[in-house]
Amino acid sequence: MSDVTRILVVDDQTVVREGLVLLLELLPGIEVAGSAGDGAAALAMVGELRPDVVLMDLRMPRVDGVEATRLIKQAHPEVEVVVLTTYADDESIFAALRAGARGYLTKDAGAEEIARAVAAVRGGAAQLDPAIQRRLVEAVAADERPARRGGRTGGLPDGLTRREAEVLALIARGRSNAEIAGDLFISEATVKTHINNLFAKAGLRDRAQAVTYAFRHDLAP
Repeated sequence: MSDVTRILVVDDQTVVREGLVLLLELLPGIEVAGSAGDGAAALAMVGELRPDVVLMDLRMPRVDGVEATRLIKQAHPEVEVVVLTTYADDESIFAALRAGARGYLTKDAGAEEIARAVAAVRGGAAQLDPAIQRRLVEAVAADERPARRGGRTGGLPDGLTRREAEVLALIARGRSNAEIAGDLFISEATVKTHINNLFAKAGLRDRAQAVTYAFRHDLAP
């Protein structure tokens, strides 16, 4: 994997789009591959420019950000999408994550937050604004917990080991790999191994799906 991350900026507002380009060009290790004003143009430019990450607005004409994300992930699964939007409602969050976005930030995010999100998704992790992650956890908890009045019974789902379940519970609490390693007194490499194993067993793509899975199976704290 190259040390330089190529980014495509997608936003229908010219001032915002050009401002993001200028901001990103100041960040080390980032190269702006291009910019687009709507989802249709973004899809075409991804095929032409082959960026590593797309920084995607949601509300745009012709093809919106959710549909553009879905189409980009379908045609170019290796390209990661980070949503950068003014909208933080549950419907927008879940729609974007279901479409395949691995990051979700609001437009008050600073340069460092954007850089962290880009690095995280490029490294195979998910990156959600802390407020967005709380909303996701709360929404999943409200939707799932009433249906489990008797609690979970039987063994762990999908063949998870006890340690993998512990790691999953800490992911659901929003802990980073380093924090999980400290909590469980194991190395970060071991944490990554457990995460890879539990993701494979449960068919999970990223941490956002892991949070949903943890609540669905009563494995969240």
